[in-house]
Amino acid sequence: MISASNNTSFDRNTMLERLAHEEFDIVVVGGGITGVGVALDAASRGLRTALVERDDFASGTSSKSSKLVHGGLRYLQQGEVRLVYEALHERQRLRRNAPHLVSVMPFMIPILTKGGVVSRKIARALGSSMWMYDLTGGWRIGKLHKRLRKAAAFQHLPTMHADRLASAYLYYDASADDARLCLTVALTAAHHGAAVANQCPVVRIIKDSAGHANDVVVRADDREITVRAKVVVNAAGVWADDVRALAEATHPDSIRPAKGVHITVPWSMVRNDIAVIIPVPKDRRSLFVVPWGPNADGTFQYTYVGTTDTDFDGDADDPQCTKDDIDYVLRALNAAVTTDITEADITGVWSGLRPLVKSVESGRTADLSRRHSITTNDAGVISVTGGKLTTYREMAEDTVDKALLQLKRKARCRTKALKLVGAAGFKAGTPGSVDAHLASRHGGQATSVQALIAADPTLGAPLIEGLPYLRAEAIYAVRYEMAQSLDDILTRRTRARLFDRDATMRASESVAALIAAEFGWDDATTADQVASFLASCEDEISAATIGDADLRKAQA
Repeated sequence: MISASNNTSFDRNTMLERLAHEEFDIVVVGGGITGVGVALDAASRGLRTALVERDDFASGTSSKSSKLVHGGLRYLQQGEVRLVYEALHERQRLRRNAPHLVSVMPFMIPILTKGGVVSRKIARALGSSMWMYDLTGGWRIGKLHKRLRKAAAFQHLPTMHADRLASAYLYYDASADDARLCLTVALTAAHHGAAVANQCPVVRIIKDSAGHANDVVVRADDREITVRAKVVVNAAGVWADDVRALAEATHPDSIRPAKGVHITVPWSMVRNDIAVIIPVPKDRRSLFVVPWGPNADGTFQYTYVGTTDTDFDGDADDPQCTKDDIDYVLRALNAAVTTDITEADITGVWSGLRPLVKSVESGRTADLSRRHSITTNDAGVISVTGGKLTTYREMAEDTVDKALLQLKRKARCRTKALKLVGAAGFKAGTPGSVDAHLASRHGGQATSVQALIAADPTLGAPLIEGLPYLRAEAIYAVRYEMAQSLDDILTRRTRARLFDRDATMRASESVAALIAAEFGWDDATTADQVASFLASCEDEISAATIGDADLRKAQA
């Protein structure tokens, strides 16, 4: 187990020196879940591995998902049986390898008399799909689906329209904090010898005399570093074509970004004790309604709702949640519950882009396959795109297999049963307690956070009023999790901004003051960090008041 005392392997300055002076077998571009997965797979096979991320780990799509580790029941309806099978297999591996991060979550699909996800007419067909889901791999979670009577279903979502409810189906999947999972995979890759660094955008790809791409040049702080490697892997997600363009004569056009939006509301306005799938009126989509932040009495702090799935042609660096997005989600939510939730009730939003692989067939992004694609260009750059959070490990395995062909080496994949950092020593704790909170985020590493509190009891106080994060977690993020900014801590190391943006904005100055000494910030730098974070939040607030078309004009 990596503890605070020996976690210097994840120190950014140390990593930058390694990038500058070592020679690597493989360099991975992109620190989302796919990239860190590739780095872990490669390093655990004994390959000398480097990974560079232009912003922060999980700062793109990998921190903005629905935070579910699931097979995807709807993919069965699209005929993607193999994808569901593989995803459910990977779900089980994640539960075993990261029990502190991945937890079982019940899901309910209400059967409504009219206007529902399913009506009574096709309830039997849904039952068949549920059996197929269980047989495809759902059974591995240890529980099978079941039919709920109206009264039992209503107890799980007591704000439903009772007169429209007939019954429901209950099945089981899993959930995880996506950014936390991504960071933990990066930590585990470093533990296995990978040199991993954030805030290192790639500015050039260097080819040898034969035209083969090997070295990449990154900009880190005030200098450029040439990372020497034999194979370049492009795992940059929606920016994958931009990376390819550094080694190709023209800019490729292989990615079709699809925007997914979520909103957060107070749990008291929904009161679901499990995840619920609700229909979108006059659309073929459905949304997840997921409780978050368990309390000791079985209630929750917040509920988040999403995701949308729409084509996106704007700025990939700034896929804001617009008024059109919010109206879409609220329309679905208010059609399902009786509490009349408005924009004023929303406490947080997040919006991300799925890096879907373009298809020769046109149609909705929701209908595009979530299978991944691995290609190699003439310069030998291996690009991995598509896929989904749950299947990241399998994507990484396939990618490293391709890299080994270029290296003319053989090495067996070891990640199927490889425990992630924090799995050792994990104890769940009592729901709603501080111990349970720390365990669900840090696993066995929670003892290192608790050691900070033992040394300075003031660090045991809440970081942000009303949220479970502790002041010690901010210090820990700076010292041992490569956080580089206030935003890194408030948006990704914790998820404070996503669940209560106003409270997080109010606390931004106090959090910046807490971590300033850790970073060595002077007063001016600390003020700049606060101003930058608040400006980002204000942009988010402003975008939510205008429609898609107007936002595109404003960004242009």
